[in-house]
Amino acid sequence: MLPRNMRTGGYDLPGVESTDVPLIGYRPLQPDSPGNQSRRGSGVDEWETSQADPSPMKTTWYCPLELSTVVEEQDDGVIYTVVVKQQHGAPTSPASVSRSQCVKAGTEEKLVLHLLHSFSMGDSSFITIFLSTYRSFTSTGRVLDILTDRLENPPGGNEGSRMRQSFNRAVCTVFSTWLSEYPEDFKSLEEPSRLLRLVPLLPQDSSSAADLSARILRIAEALSEKALLPDARKDHTGPTGPPPDASKFEPTSVLGFPAALIAEQLTRLETELFVRLVPYHCLGSLWSQRDKKGREGVCWSVRATIRQFNKLANAVLASCLWPTGLRSQQRARLLEKWISVAEECRARKNFSSLYAIVSALQSNPIHRLRKTWQDTDREAVRRYEELSEIFSDKDNYSQSRELLKEEGTAKFANLDSRPNNKLLNRTNAQGTVPYLGIFLTDLTMLDTAVKDRLDNGYINFDKRRREFEVLAQIRLLQSSCKNCVFTTDEAFARWYQSVPLLTEAESYRLSNEIEAPGEPSPRGVPPTVIITQCPNLSTSRNSLTGDSDSLFDFPSPVNNLLSKLTKHMKSPSVSCLDVDTSSSTNDSTPAALTPSTPTKSHRRSISCGNNPPNNIQGSGPEMRIIRIRMDLQDGNLYRSILVTSNDKSPTVISSALEKHNQDPKQTSRYELIQLLPEGKELVIPATGNVFYAMSSSSVDFLLRRKGGIAPPGSQPINTETSATFPRIKAKGRRLVRTLF
Repeated sequence: MLPRNMRTGGYDLPGVESTDVPLIGYRPLQPDSPGNQSRRGSGVDEWETSQADPSPMKTTWYCPLELSTVVEEQDDGVIYTVVVKQQHGAPTSPASVSRSQCVKAGTEEKLVLHLLHSFSMGDSSFITIFLSTYRSFTSTGRVLDILTDRLENPPGGNEGSRMRQSFNRAVCTVFSTWLSEYPEDFKSLEEPSRLLRLVPLLPQDSSSAADLSARILRIAEALSEKALLPDARKDHTGPTGPPPDASKFEPTSVLGFPAALIAEQLTRLETELFVRLVPYHCLGSLWSQRDKKGREGVCWSVRATIRQFNKLANAVLASCLWPTGLRSQQRARLLEKWISVAEECRARKNFSSLYAIVSALQSNPIHRLRKTWQDTDREAVRRYEELSEIFSDKDNYSQSRELLKEEGTAKFANLDSRPNNKLLNRTNAQGTVPYLGIFLTDLTMLDTAVKDRLDNGYINFDKRRREFEVLAQIRLLQSSCKNCVFTTDEAFARWYQSVPLLTEAESYRLSNEIEAPGEPSPRGVPPTVIITQCPNLSTSRNSLTGDSDSLFDFPSPVNNLLSKLTKHMKSPSVSCLDVDTSSSTNDSTPAALTPSTPTKSHRRSISCGNNPPNNIQGSGPEMRIIRIRMDLQDGNLYRSILVTSNDKSPTVISSALEKHNQDPKQTSRYELIQLLPEGKELVIPATGNVFYAMSSSSVDFLLRRKGGIAPPGSQPINTETSATFPRIKAKGRRLVRTLF
């Protein structure tokens, strides 16, 4: 440890006599600050004057300092993080000491009971964080049972009436907040018995307490009558009906709608969905369970957003590809129309629709239309490239995050710097609809990289605080959209609903009919796919570790977390998220769209490439996010695992078993299999290095018991071919896989 005067710039700290106390941090206060002025005359500042001395007046300043010490304390099943702050003034004045504490970890029961004591202990944010994230480690029924048991034994007798009154206020605060913010938790209970047991135990000493009991009683009565609201259990984006008739689809009709009108209607749809989004549905621990059997209704609000994203991308594809008889100049007008719509979406801060349009234009079926792009207006192409750069995954989507920080709660988009800006009549304030994939990425990374429990088995509540920081950003953006007013344009709504769903094969067939395959790509650049990988990126380290100023003054939990994981780690793109791998159905995603990182040279492509795992810097392991499912009978439940270049098969298998709530000691009974394109499988050697043995063509893995039988139709391959596995031309992927 450095001497104290070296750690404070060579000066001794006033008011600190001992040099043996470790200094955690200090903050000098300004001499003219209110706290300093109040100390004048008591030694904080002294004026030395002399009638005989004509020299100027001399001033001696004692600069108050604030010292902070952070310690951990454990008490009856809870670990607290305690911050003690000491403010030191002049040597003659006493130091003021303040103490605050918050929960770091605890048992399930103690965390629930802390809801009733958090305010009195100075942990005012605990209730909000707990109610936003508790579904990651317990259930609504379990929380109600613990609180009800406590209400049956309230403080009283020797504890005094004052403590009983404080307890009653805490009970009312917890249940009022819970009922106001998350009423669906109560309405989703399978039976009313828990609520009927709770109601008689609630305080009745005030009108607000009585009203609370009445509200819960009404919910209990509704449950007993099976009167559940459909919105709490089903996912839907609006009225459903028969699939559109492809023979009635007129793709070029989109040219008849002004770009501003199209963007306004798309923003209306996106805003309605975003306001209805339930933030905790984005938690990585919940989103990864959406494919599990019996969990079909999980995260319905996120699914609705994804469907709208895919529907818009499909509309762009269909309108540009369906009329195969158009000349390239005519088709170029369609590209220019959608670029104009994307610009209007940008002006309305509708980043979700903007990214859907950009992703569709970047997809292979449209990208490969060389003649069409050559006939597209150069100024439109330039604007398109600028819009594409917004969603570059460089430095963990730094440009998207910066825009959300600047414009998230602003009334209008910051477009004043653009010449001849004629976008958007600024008569009504605009909300901000973000690209949800950024938040899903953050929450998935947090769920993957941070343990759910400490070594002693306590629930890691610090992890929930980090997750809440991301959820709070979503809620803040939602608040900016709640007062937006839109009108529906029936003509565009009819056209939008008439767009037929193009499958991946249909998209490529239409594209090949427009321009025969075999011709070179624009500007001679072969398309490449971005495989989710975390190579060395020393140049981006500053953006991950040096700038903690994240969205809306929230610290970025993911950036801080990644900086601790590795010095040379690139945050993965959205394609690393757990995704739906169930078979395609009637409401499945449209044509395959795999966005690539856009560049200045108009490279819109997305086919496939291979990034060899080389550690250029040699000062840290490389990393990659893979997705592993177990060969079980309860659906395709994937879990994300962080794999480094040092990890061998037993380590990865053990981590996967733990993620799937299986016994990690059974590692030797399982084998790790990589699921490759065309139904092939690659068996990772039992003692092999997973990072180097795996093929870059897939991030999907299977954990199978040794001696198990491969599924019918699979084609296992040996490990010798994995090192030189051929590059496969990407036919594109479903948007739900690549973007969410």
